[in-house]
Amino acid sequence: MAKKNVIQPVKGTRDFYPELMAVRMWLYEKAAYVAAQFGYQEYEGPLIESLELYAAKSGDELVKDQSFVFEDRGGNLITLRPELTPTLARMVAQRQNQLLFPLRWWSFGPFWRYERPQKGRTREFFQWNIDLIGPNSAAADAELIAIVAHFFKEVGLTPSEAQILVNNRQLMEKEIAAIGVASQEYKTIFRLIDRREKLPADKWQAYASEFGLQANQITSLDRLLSDQDLWQKSAALQDLFPALDALGVSDYIQFAPQVIRGLDYYTGTVFEAQAIKGDLRRSILGGGRYDNLLSDVGGDSIPAVGFAMGDLVITLVLEELGLIPDEISSHPARILVTIFSDETYLASLAAAKQLRSAGLKVNCYPQADKLSKQLKYADRAGMSLVILLGPDEISSGSMTIKNLATGEQSTLKQDDATRAISEMLEDIHAS
Repeated sequence: MAKKNVIQPVKGTRDFYPELMAVRMWLYEKAAYVAAQFGYQEYEGPLIESLELYAAKSGDELVKDQSFVFEDRGGNLITLRPELTPTLARMVAQRQNQLLFPLRWWSFGPFWRYERPQKGRTREFFQWNIDLIGPNSAAADAELIAIVAHFFKEVGLTPSEAQILVNNRQLMEKEIAAIGVASQEYKTIFRLIDRREKLPADKWQAYASEFGLQANQITSLDRLLSDQDLWQKSAALQDLFPALDALGVSDYIQFAPQVIRGLDYYTGTVFEAQAIKGDLRRSILGGGRYDNLLSDVGGDSIPAVGFAMGDLVITLVLEELGLIPDEISSHPARILVTIFSDETYLASLAAAKQLRSAGLKVNCYPQADKLSKQLKYADRAGMSLVILLGPDEISSGSMTIKNLATGEQSTLKQDDATRAISEMLEDIHAS
């Protein structure tokens, strides 16, 4: 029989089968835990916004080349959100006089960018966003960077496997002005700097020539981007690094003059976390200070700092390093209650209900079937225990418990079974 043509998903999207969904939820839970440790509240914005919101400050490339744009029935240009920071700024601006500052918010949701799909990059992705709005201080910048480091610790990434690279845009503006770049060209040069690590040296220099830089300026810029002592010229960074040390995360931190971040709205400290071990040496997340964005969307200017982390690269990095626990993708139920026959299925349903009432996660086989088939299902689903309820167990008010790992069986009264099953699961988990 010929196989039917199955309709494929839209290019650049993903189907979240249970094992992949489990990983996504694990990342969400880790992000939520770390955010709560630092006192951040969860929020969410709409999945669509007016294109005008992003045109205000995100940059031409994001707006013109990467956004999914359509016209609504009223003739307005609408886009699937490519990022969340402008939405956050709009939301804060709308209730600026009602909110309590400093504001600590975080979110984890879907975003869309029209890019060429490749490993670690899709057109639809999930992203963790976290922001601190109100203070303009080294302590605020250090807090966001420390959150990154604590998240890395929580998922098992060590400083030898991931580093947070830090720079300051005001420092770089001052330095590129010193090599003869006019202020109106800063954004252009920032995009050039942002591409330095992504291109071979000769291609980057040719690219720099296209921007109108002279040979001596390219040489000076290249030397500037290699100067590891440049941070000492920045008062902001001189205050930031001791704060990071006080927060106990200095082992994750490097000064990196080549890190500039591509989005136009960054105004001060910027940072980017990168994987530095294994084959996947890529940027995991990025962020920085954006003190003018609220005024660009109609509010009063308020200092702000934040970062965003997509789910794709961090998942690939953790998979490559073997840091995603095997158990998170297993079946959530640890126990299968079997059904012996059509005559006994009500007793099996009642037994499953009894175990769930004790807080246990239980899967009841949905129909009477061969016991061997039910046991095979439990084994393939990664369950630990199987409850056997035949006529003998039902008549005696007991149940037989089979440990799938050892093959051992024990028969207990149903009143005693719940506690015994909980203890068995604890022993299995401990081993």
